[in-house]
Amino acid sequence: MRAAVLEAPGKTPTVREFDEPDGPETEVVDVRLAGCNPVDLALASGAMGEPVTPSVVGKEGIGTTTDGHRVYFDSPPEPFGSWAQRCRVDPALTFPIPDALDDDLAVALGIAGLAAWLPLTRHADVSDGKSVLVLGATGVVGRIAVQAAKLLGAKHVVGAGRNPDALEEVRELGADAVVRLGQDDDPEALMNESGDGYDVVIDMVYGDPFLAALDASTVGATLITVGQGAGATAAAPFAKLMGRTHIGHNNNLMGADVMRAGYDELTGHAAAGRIRVDTERYPLDEAPRAWQAQADSPHTKIAIQIS
Repeated sequence: MRAAVLEAPGKTPTVREFDEPDGPETEVVDVRLAGCNPVDLALASGAMGEPVTPSVVGKEGIGTTTDGHRVYFDSPPEPFGSWAQRCRVDPALTFPIPDALDDDLAVALGIAGLAAWLPLTRHADVSDGKSVLVLGATGVVGRIAVQAAKLLGAKHVVGAGRNPDALEEVRELGADAVVRLGQDDDPEALMNESGDGYDVVIDMVYGDPFLAALDASTVGATLITVGQGAGATAAAPFAKLMGRTHIGHNNNLMGADVMRAGYDELTGHAAAGRIRVDTERYPLDEAPRAWQAQADSPHTKIAIQIS
């Protein structure tokens, strides 16, 4: 079968023939569309441990089961990944997709969608008119988080990021205000849009922007870090953490049942037209180009068309 294969840590995948997936027939799907995420690049780089090589890249996808059902799948067992014509899947991490949802939105609401939805529904409560700051709002997870926060009942949602054009698109998705980071004084800029301080912060970047958000949060705030695009460390003084709760989020650490329930909730809203995500498709043969597009920090969901 054709697949995008990681030959060595840190290398760009190459498209070639790869062994068919083994295992029970009921645990193999024909892949329709695969997703691309920052975690794919991190795994391949060796930053999260030595990767298995050779192996097919891709941590999520949309596939068709042997009985003809369309499903979303997450974290296929190594060395099989989603950027291939066929993939072995973990039944516990294989979820049904509403008929009204197309493949592009279904894959966008997987890793990226759950990274926005689960923090706002399992780690925090924004339903009672809370003030929410989305750090890294211009990325895919951030854009979904802005829409989710409004959908869940937040009164004031602020999107923060560095790209001014992308921030205007975030405003169009429902943000009540936007803040351009990297100007003169990020804490002051964030505080100017916070009212009395943010009740909830969902953070895709960590580093110095997290410290600025901490300064702009209110006593009792919950801050959830999902990614580290601006740095892997943040020297937060203990005095500033007092009265706040800081949580590091990882979808898979929530458990398969929580992920399944969250995906069902999220796709239900999307099928009803309440959440949208821009996607960009690449054919499998252009996998190296898609890989580079993800490395360039796109503001759209990258997807690999398999069939």
